[in-house]
Amino acid sequence: AAQALDISMAKELTPLKMDRAVFKTDLSRIEAGPQGWDMVQFLVSTNPGTPAGPLAKIASGGELSRFLLALKFCLRNAEDTRTVIFDEIDRGVSGATADAVGRRLSRLAQDAQVLVVTHSPQVAALGDRHFQVVKQQSNDMTLSRVDLLSDTARVDEIARMISGDKITTEARAAARTLIEGR
Repeated sequence: AAQALDISMAKELTPLKMDRAVFKTDLSRIEAGPQGWDMVQFLVSTNPGTPAGPLAKIASGGELSRFLLALKFCLRNAEDTRTVIFDEIDRGVSGATADAVGRRLSRLAQDAQVLVVTHSPQVAALGDRHFQVVKQQSNDMTLSRVDLLSDTARVDEIARMISGDKITTEARAAARTLIEGR
C-alpha cells in the first residue's frame, strides 16, 4: 500500500508544479503501544540531489500545502461523498503555482463538494461560486456573515484581492481575465 501511495503521489505532484519532488512513505515497526506497532512517516525531497527527510522538516509552507492537496487526491476514493474543506491550502504560493493549485482544486470539485478559504485571486477565480466573509464590529461584539457574490461583485472582490483597497480599472480587467480563463 505504501508503494502504491508513493506512485500516486508522484503523479499528483506533477500538475502542482512539483514534478521534481520525491515522496516516500516509510513504514517501520516500533514497540507495541496504544497506537499500534507501525510507525508511518512521510519523507520528501523537494530539490533534486538532496536527501529525503521528514515532510514537516523539509517542505516550505507552500510545498507542505501542495503535498497535502496531493495526499487528499490520492487518499480519496470514488465513493467518497464527503465535503472537503481547505483553509488556505494555497498558503505560501502565488502566480503560476497558485493557478496550478486552483486547477487541482477545481478538478477535485468535479467529484466532490469542495470548500476553499483563500486569499489568492488565482484560486478564487477558479471556483464555481464565490462567497465573501464579512466581519462587523458592533459595540463589544464581532459578527461574521457569509455573502454569495454576484458576478459583478465577484469581479470587484477578485480585483480587490489583486490590488488592495483601491480597485483600479486594470485590476478589474485582470480579475475578468482570471475568471474567464477557467
